[in-house]
Amino acid sequence: MTRSTRPVCALTIAGSDSGGGAGIQADLKTFAAHGVHGLSAIAALTAQNTRAVTAVQVPAIAFLRAQIDACFDDFRIGAVKIGMLANARVIHCVADALEAWQPKVIVLDPVMVASSGARLLQPAALQALRTRLLPMASVITPNIPEAELLLGHAISDGADAEAALVELLALGARAVLLKGGHLPGKEMIDRLDDGQALHEFVHPRLKVSGHGTGCTLASAIAANACLGMGLEEACAAASDYVHGALRHGYRAGRGEVTVLDHFWQRPNTVGAACVGADWRGGVFGGKKPGGRPRPRKA
Repeated sequence: MTRSTRPVCALTIAGSDSGGGAGIQADLKTFAAHGVHGLSAIAALTAQNTRAVTAVQVPAIAFLRAQIDACFDDFRIGAVKIGMLANARVIHCVADALEAWQPKVIVLDPVMVASSGARLLQPAALQALRTRLLPMASVITPNIPEAELLLGHAISDGADAEAALVELLALGARAVLLKGGHLPGKEMIDRLDDGQALHEFVHPRLKVSGHGTGCTLASAIAANACLGMGLEEACAAASDYVHGALRHGYRAGRGEVTVLDHFWQRPNTVGAACVGADWRGGVFGGKKPGGRPRPRKA
């Protein structure tokens, strides 16, 4: 039976990943895994796979704004996740739209560098990100390299990370979840500072290189906000979710990165569809279908 009530939705404004591991694709899978209806406004088109980003194309600014307006005009949006925004014009467009629509929760993942090492944010856009979007966000979720770019100095250990949280708050962020995966140590520590208290989410370090972990974390926080969680609970649950998705991840291409299994908490996940090295493609497996064959008409 069709449900009559409209759900609270999550909107992602980010780049499309043709490899399916990060960006819009990771966000929508994350929303679905949390039972949240996902919306998307594509701010960039990337040609990428598990080895490299080979090309980036930015859609017309008017079209990006039209996508965002179309979503807000029709859906109940509980949270917005912002990912890759390639240049200053895109950043100003998104900021203008969000100022007009005033969503309750904004999760900003300041994507600047891809997992492959490719620079995704033009240098001229960094100041626009700092001044327009960072103060607007409910929480920002930089990794260590992104925090270093925002602050202009290196972050080498846990003490540096805690100091960086204070500096990022001073830039205008209302709350910061600093991802610690790039720091040395046997544990991966994500640190949340909301200006009132410091919280640490600790997991054992996995000996894999993940693809799309940052996108997934931010979109999981947005999904959890739609489910009614507060900031600390949403971030803690999202950190656990990403660790599990990475632990259950798989190799999707020839690159050395692990693609997350976004549906690891459910049976029959994508990992079950992984094929052996002898697979040649073009042939369906499984049981023979029932029913009687019918001759094709001439």
